[in-house]
Formats: sequence, structure tokens, C-alpha cells
Amino acid sequence: MSNAATPRPVAGILWMLAAGLSFVGMTALVKSMGDDMHPIQAAFLRYVFGLVFLLPAIKPMLQTSLKPRHWQLFALRGVLHAVAVMLWFFAMTQIPLAEVTAMNYLTPVYVTLGAALFLGEKLAARRLTAVVVALVGAIIILRPGIREVSPGHLAMLGMTFLMGGSYLLTKRLVNEISPVVIVAQLSIWVTIILTPLAISVWTPPQPEDLVLLLIVACFATAGHYCMTLALQAAPIAVTQPATFLQLIWATLLGALVFAEPVDIWVVAGGSLILGAVSFITWREARLNRRAVTPANLQTKP
Repeated sequence: MSNAATPRPVAGILWMLAAGLSFVGMTALVKSMGDDMHPIQAAFLRYVFGLVFLLPAIKPMLQTSLKPRHWQLFALRGVLHAVAVMLWFFAMTQIPLAEVTAMNYLTPVYVTLGAALFLGEKLAARRLTAVVVALVGAIIILRPGIREVSPGHLAMLGMTFLMGGSYLLTKRLVNEISPVVIVAQLSIWVTIILTPLAISVWTPPQPEDLVLLLIVACFATAGHYCMTLALQAAPIAVTQPATFLQLIWATLLGALVFAEPVDIWVVAGGSLILGAVSFITWREARLNRRAVTPANLQTKP
């Protein structure tokens, strides 16, 4: 993602804050649905409604010549992303809002490791240290042996890992295919993959749930749009730290709206993870290289 010719750090931070609010709002709406709808069906409907926002991408898609290798990568990414989204919807019914938000910060760490293992990118000592710090943050959140690691926690670990794989595939595609086409192909493939799974668990949805999922799709689209504007206005090293506020907002929202207790260990662990991700991003900016780790906001379902 290229920055504007003249960096506008204040505008970048404000756009990133708007993106964060959109994503927290999206998460809260999914949380409010509880377990009224099967996670697979909810994930499917979220992407079906999201297809409406792909209409501007139809022309670029038709004009793009794709090779068999591109179709294979699109399909593989669709599978990884579809499973990740289902795990995310399931986790939302199992663990507090703040824990979902904090653990979501792990995805860029997996991307950093995967880029070193599979794409041949250098993993210098400082970045490796930041990865270790992030993993320590995850251990602080989970506290295995001290408290029960629930299925929701395991779902989030799986979700962030699969999202990392999804974005590694994006890195393979982005130098050859337009980002607009990549995003559109992802939405289409995820919808296709989720369709038979959703049919197998389908129950007639309540009208209010349909309205909520439509709003969820709107929030998700608005969040990604604001994030794009943020990264155009200012370097990612400037905007990345602003994502920390998502954890604060999620913690407050969980406590005030969903009566979830404030867990200082979750806040501490999430802060460590985000600090590590911010350091990795800052180092990439200092080295004047394309950021290996995408902003955390890019890992949203």
C-alpha cells in the first residue's frame, strides 16, 4: 500500500481510529447475536451481504487475465479464510470481547514467521525478539495451567494462524494482481466455500439477525475503507500504534454492555503483542522496505 506523496500523520491516525471503531462495532454486533445462529451460517450471511460492496470490482475482474496458478492460490486462500471466519464467529460466542481483540493481534506475528519460512524474507534478531515477545503476550492472555484454555481460545489461535496463511498468499498475489481483484476474489471464494456448509446447518434466520449481519457487513467494509485511507495518508509505522485503542474500546464495551469482567492480564498480554507488532512495522519502515507484517486491522473477518 503506497502512502500519499505528502504524509499526513494526523489524518492517518484519525482514519485508523475510525477504522478501529468500525471493527469494534462489528465485533460487538456479532457478540450481541450470541449463539442464536450457527457460526457457519452467520459467517456465510456476512459474506453474502458483503458481496453487494463488490459491484465496483466487476469491471476490473473481467479485464484481468488470470493464470491457472492464480486460480489455485485464490482457491487455497478462500479455504483458509473461510475456515478462519467460521472459527472467529464461534470464538465470539465463547470468550469475552477483549480476549478476541487481543488475540487477533497475533496474526501479523504469524505472517512475519511465515514470510521468513516460506517466502525467504530475512528474520533479523530484533524482529525475532519481537516475535518472542508477542508469543509471551499470548501466553499471558491464555495462562495455560492457571486457568482453563477454552474452545473459544483454541478457535482464536486457529483463526489467527489461518489468517496469517491467507495473507501470505496475498503477498504472493499482490505483485501480479490488482488489490481490488484480490479482495473481490476472496469474498467470492469464501462465499462459495461456505455455501454448502451453511446449507447443512441452515435454520430460518430471525429478521433482526439479518439486519444485524447486514450492518456487520457495512461496518466491515467501512473499517477496511478507513484503514486504506489511513495507510494512504501516513506511513504504517505511524498508524499501527493507534490500533491499541481497539483493545481499550473492546474491554470497555465488554464490561459496560456485556457485563464481562475486565481482565488486566488480557490487557497486558494484548499490549505486549501489539507492541511487538508495532516494533516490527517500525523496523520495516526504518529499513525503507515494504512492510512484511500487515496492519492488524487487515486481519479482520
